[in-house]
Order: sequence, then C-alpha cells, then structure tokens
Amino acid sequence: MARLNVNPTRMELKKLKGRLSTAVRGHKLLKDKSDEMIRRFSVLIRENKALRDEVESELAFVLRQFSVARSVTPSYEAEAAFAMPTVSVGAECEIATVMGVEVPKISVSSKKRSDDLPYAFSEITSEADYSVARAADLIPKMLRLAQIEKTVRMLSDEIERNKRRVNALEYVMIPQLEETIKYIKSKLDENERAAVIRLMKVKNRG
Repeated sequence: MARLNVNPTRMELKKLKGRLSTAVRGHKLLKDKSDEMIRRFSVLIRENKALRDEVESELAFVLRQFSVARSVTPSYEAEAAFAMPTVSVGAECEIATVMGVEVPKISVSSKKRSDDLPYAFSEITSEADYSVARAADLIPKMLRLAQIEKTVRMLSDEIERNKRRVNALEYVMIPQLEETIKYIKSKLDENERAAVIRLMKVKNRG
C-alpha cells in the first residue's frame, strides 16, 4: 500500500493519528449504517414480493372476470360501460426518512365510490359488477406497492454508495494512514538513534 507523501515530523505524526482515529470511527459508523440498511432492505423486499404476488393474483382474477363479461357483451356496450369511472381516489404524497434516505410515502386521503354503476344491470353481466368492485379495492394496494418498490430502489442505490465509502476507508484510506504512521515512526526512531550516536561520539572526543 502506497503511503502518503508527508514530512516525517512529530507534528505530522500527531495529525495522522487523529485522521486515522476519525477514519476508523467513520468506518465503523458507516458499516453499522450499511448493516441496518441491508436489514431494512431485506424486510421491504419480502413485503414487496408478498404484496406484488397478491396484487398480480387479484389483477389476474379481475381481468378474467372482465374477459368473461366482454365475451358475452357486445364490444360497444362493454366499452361504453367501462369507460365511466365508478371510483375516485385521492392520494397524499409525502416524504419519509429511512436511515437518512428520503423516500416517498403515499397514503389514500379519500376514496369515493358511486352508489350507481354507470350501466344498466340488463346490459352487463354480474361478472362485470364484481370485477369493477374488486378493481376499485385494489387501488390502495397498488399505491402501497408503488411506494415500496420506489423505496427499495432508492435504498438499493444508497446501500451501493455506502458500500463504496466503506470500501474506500477500509482498503485505501485506513491502510494508507497506517503505513504512513509506521513510516514516520520508523524515521523518527532512526533520527533519534542517529542523534544518540552523535552525542556519544561527542562525549568520547571530550
């Protein structure tokens, strides 16, 4: 490991020891932060997978119901019936913090469902009624899924950045400081021995 290009003085040695102490503390803090972020990331990944499986399963069911409804209904009637929304949803987007990382927080602020479906019961089958209701109930889950997936991506990026900082300290800065401190101590010891030898020579001459 290449050492730093510094003058081998006691003042420089003291400064480098201070930098090394700070670097070691910083490395420990970043490592602890990285471990905790990975733990939370793992929890979110499991939640994301479970929620995605649930949403995809329910969406598949809703689409099957829609397909059944469309198969027994003229296309123009189905398109007209499904073109009118029966549910309105309001969402509030805020910012939450996870280990110093700002992530989105989405919550359903209001959800209104029309009491009357936008088509006559004689026009559309019961499968359509059921699928419309199930699709409306999926909206909060889909918002939650979007929030978790965005949080996972942001945490993943931060974990990668933090890992690079930890590696830079562990494999570059700290070894460089240790090597430089060792070099300065060696030079100081060498200078001290040389000074002692000179004093001894002076005494012998006297």
